[in-house]
Amino acid sequence: MKVLAPAPKSEPRTNDPERTRADILTVATREFSEKGFAGARIDLIAEATRTSKRMIYYYFGSKESLYLAVLEAAYSRIRTIESALHLEDLDPIDALRTLVGFTVDYERANPDFVRLVMNENIQRGASLARSTTIQQLNATAIDGVKAVYQRGVAAGVFRPGLDPVDLHMSISALSFFNVSNSHTFALIFQRDLDSPEAIIQRRENVVQMLLRYVSV
Repeated sequence: MKVLAPAPKSEPRTNDPERTRADILTVATREFSEKGFAGARIDLIAEATRTSKRMIYYYFGSKESLYLAVLEAAYSRIRTIESALHLEDLDPIDALRTLVGFTVDYERANPDFVRLVMNENIQRGASLARSTTIQQLNATAIDGVKAVYQRGVAAGVFRPGLDPVDLHMSISALSFFNVSNSHTFALIFQRDLDSPEAIIQRRENVVQMLLRYVSV
């Protein structure tokens, strides 16, 4: 059984509830991403954060609510960083290249996010269905893609008639697969997908596929 690494030592947290809550979310993210909702254990999360199960329930109410908070925080992180890319300052082609490259890089660097999404899909999105904020959290992703795409159409460099949600789904799919299927793909086809050369080449391939898909 994998033992969760303890959170970094810190000062007493009785007067720092936000830090305590953040530490719990960090460790819970690792626990849920590794074991899914059913396999995750609150007592291990409490031990790794040097707190108590009672304190976790005080902040989050239940295991189900903690899991949902982890999911919402995971989506919030990627959307917050996306919004700081300043795509509006770039021409449409460079903006799309930047967005796709960022998505590939982020999901490779954050396999916990990919595993959380995989686990939630196994459960048919049952926990996210209870979220009151998930649509709002992800609206910025579609707004960003739509703005870049519409500017490209107006500039005559992107072909008209594409659905921004479908475009976002294609970007996500090509980035997600690199992480979700990396172990099986590497074993079946005897490829070193983690070499620097392979990572750079795959990133550029994904960028080029999306650019050629939308280009006139």
